[in-house]
Amino acid sequence: MGSQSLADDLSAALVGVQRLIRRRLRRGTTAPRLRGAEVELLRLVVERPGIGVSDAAKELYLAGNSVSTMVNHLARDGYLIRETNPADRRAARLLPTEAAEARLRDWRERRTALVRRQVARLDEADRKALEAALPALRKLAENLHEEAEET
Repeated sequence: MGSQSLADDLSAALVGVQRLIRRRLRRGTTAPRLRGAEVELLRLVVERPGIGVSDAAKELYLAGNSVSTMVNHLARDGYLIRETNPADRRAARLLPTEAAEARLRDWRERRTALVRRQVARLDEADRKALEAALPALRKLAENLHEEAEET
């Protein structure tokens, strides 16, 4: 398999798995649907409470006005608190609400359970192949992150 074919096949497989996981998990929630970028913003704010809008935009590789729009939407829906940064009154700090933390925790638990069930359905050879691929997938993610920081 050439590198082009491997890249195409891997990209298609990763996108397909992620899309199917999202679709399956959406069926089990009654909360309003969040876009992928909104979920990523919530995850970032939970990981780094107090992060500013511009720093969040840089971290997510999004335009500041796009992040600001998402912040307004998530604050309106009760997932984020936007407060004035005491160190710079012109800037805002973002804090997660308990609802945001609960939603992300629920999503993570349901996602883990779904993937666990599907991995259990695979034969042992396929499970071992997935396990063996994890270090390479982590390195691929690390390379993608590093490349994004360089641009």
